[in-house]
Amino acid sequence: MTEKNTETKKTTPEQVEEDRALDLALRPKGWDEYIGQKKAKQNVQIMIKAAEKRGESCPDHMLFHGNSGLGKTTLAYLIAKEMNAGIRITSGPAIKKSGELAAILTNLSEGDVLFIDEIHRLNKVCEEMAYPVLEEFNLNLMVGNGPMARTVDLNIPRFTLIGATTQLALLSGPLRNRFGATFRLKPYSKEEIEKIIRRSAEILGVKIDEESIKDIAERSRFTPRVANRLLKRVRDFAEVEGDGTINPKITKKTFDSLNIDEKGLESGDINILTTIMEKFDGGPAGIKAIAAAANENKDTILEIYEPYLVQIGFIKRTSRGRIATEKAYNHLEK
Repeated sequence: MTEKNTETKKTTPEQVEEDRALDLALRPKGWDEYIGQKKAKQNVQIMIKAAEKRGESCPDHMLFHGNSGLGKTTLAYLIAKEMNAGIRITSGPAIKKSGELAAILTNLSEGDVLFIDEIHRLNKVCEEMAYPVLEEFNLNLMVGNGPMARTVDLNIPRFTLIGATTQLALLSGPLRNRFGATFRLKPYSKEEIEKIIRRSAEILGVKIDEESIKDIAERSRFTPRVANRLLKRVRDFAEVEGDGTINPKITKKTFDSLNIDEKGLESGDINILTTIMEKFDGGPAGIKAIAAAANENKDTILEIYEPYLVQIGFIKRTSRGRIATEKAYNHLEK
């Protein structure tokens, strides 16, 4: 059996272990520090204020969808702070049994925020158990087994569920319909990413010039998490190879060492593109065929590589398969 590529991408939008401390240090503490996603931010603030005016302990349930690293978790923290509420963080894959979900729900306090990341991966039993909770804040529990089994109804304190998903299409209709508002988080503009890098550099106490800010932003895939991770890497090189100041020379040396090109592409991205170009004559090619030919996992291509390659116009999706565009050929000089 062929071994799949397991190299960790430096530009992956998924959170990796090294990001946890950095994300915490750089996480915005208030709405004025949260850069980007202006429309979603405004609508969320209106929902919170409207609930307060009506004398309600919390606003409607909210669903955020979009690529990884765009700030869904950060928004959940800011919402909880705006509401002066506690927040409980979990994920769909972490809730394996209905009893685990029941334990989470019964430990919530009035007005709390429950954030479930990757909510599309919540198992069917837990999902169906959540329906009456989300509608009526009533939890139906089955106690006992066999003939002695009985149903117990528990009142759950009113809370706001914030769901986050990278794959909205995988969320069932009944669950999706129980959210009062759905927001799509869009990729950031280059200017917004540059603002985030300036803010992060200031918090980290790093001196950086404008050219280096632009260089990092270009390679960030327009994702805050990636921008901050790359800034950290460049800072390391600046401290070891220079005087601690980030300049274009240090930035170039960092990205050459990490094998990240000017568009933020790494070896895995280039492997996908060259596979389509060389083994399928530019396409169209089906995703399973590309995965097999590139020695890569199909889901990894769909979730990690393809979204950005489509976003920058290097891959085009068609009904017959994926096609490498002229922009991709020009970039790789094929």
